[in-house]
Amino acid sequence: MTAPDPLGFAVLAFVTLERGAELALARRNTARLIRAGAVEHAAGHYPLIVVLHAAWLAGLWLLAWGTGPDLAWLVLFGLLQLLRAWTLATLGPRWTTRIIVSPGAPLVRRGPYRLLRHPNYAVVAGEILVLPLAFGLPLYAFAFSLANAAILLAVRVPAEERALAAARPGKVEP
Repeated sequence: MTAPDPLGFAVLAFVTLERGAELALARRNTARLIRAGAVEHAAGHYPLIVVLHAAWLAGLWLLAWGTGPDLAWLVLFGLLQLLRAWTLATLGPRWTTRIIVSPGAPLVRRGPYRLLRHPNYAVVAGEILVLPLAFGLPLYAFAFSLANAAILLAVRVPAEERALAAARPGKVEP
């Protein structure tokens, strides 16, 4: 087995640790929201999202091992991380990886939500594309981007839109 590229290893370790920390935060937020009366919607597709993201990350560890990332793509990935942090900070305790809706709570329209309806999904789509490209894996980037888009466009976003519309007709946070 070839030795890992130090920067490549650091990037993959960062993403792995980041995802683990986000899952822990999401679990904590989900439990708190449910205790406060929030409701989960369209839970059936969630395992598919988990499998897709786990396969994407595991495949990167396997295919990018020993490869140094392209710095231009890595800078773009870093910018996506800033947008990710902004999105999570904007939602605060309302952020989760599931579709959890608090009935009557207004929609968030500040931070990146002023610019995009679903900024977290845009970030994830960008990451799924950009990180494999940083490691010279264009077919991998394309395949996982296509799979992610199919899940997001066909299942996740429509389910979330229905849940949000049903829970707070006409209410928008300033």
